[in-house]
Amino acid sequence: MSFYEQIKAGLSQLSDVKELIKVGGIPAMTFIVFAETGLLFGFFLPGDSMIVIAGIFTSANQASGGQALMDPWTLSGWLIAAAIVGNETGRWLGLKFGQRVEGWSDGWLYKRRYLEATRTYYAERGASSLVLARFLPIIRTFIPFVAGMGQMSAGRFFVWNVIGAVLWIGSLVGLGHVIGNTPLADNLGLVIGTVIGLSFLPVVWKLAWSYFSAPSPESKT
Repeated sequence: MSFYEQIKAGLSQLSDVKELIKVGGIPAMTFIVFAETGLLFGFFLPGDSMIVIAGIFTSANQASGGQALMDPWTLSGWLIAAAIVGNETGRWLGLKFGQRVEGWSDGWLYKRRYLEATRTYYAERGASSLVLARFLPIIRTFIPFVAGMGQMSAGRFFVWNVIGAVLWIGSLVGLGHVIGNTPLADNLGLVIGTVIGLSFLPVVWKLAWSYFSAPSPESKT
């Protein structure tokens, strides 16, 4: 499955995010955040959009049926814990099985190019990548694994892990809660589309920058 096909499949799944939150509630979202941050196959799961929509449901509005479906502090607490444990799991997997995974061939749930892109990102930004990558789809799934492969110390990793989890979950739940008190809460499709666009904007910018900053063939001669 190509990257485009994976994005297309992810978008089709996002139409069910509202129902997922209503039916599965906090337990389902906790597992999704854990899987997306701790397991290499979790990159295709709805992350940012799910958290923002869940934040909207912490406010009483038409989208939530006229009453808040959950408490924002309880929601944030569980998701922050899941994000922390997920990253710790990813670091442990990278530490124990990193060299073995490098020998894997591409499959539906694993793409070597994702690992290589994350390794470059980690090399450029160091420990701070554990915070910045929280806001980048795909990269946030692989970054703890790469940190484990690089044998980052457990104490240093934990500090940056906690900071990143609090900022990521706190900001997105908070954003959703604020949106929940505005007319935007009645148009979840627009909210989801905007969140997805903003999530991938840094990736698109980096690709564009690499393309236009690369030396032309004429300049090499």
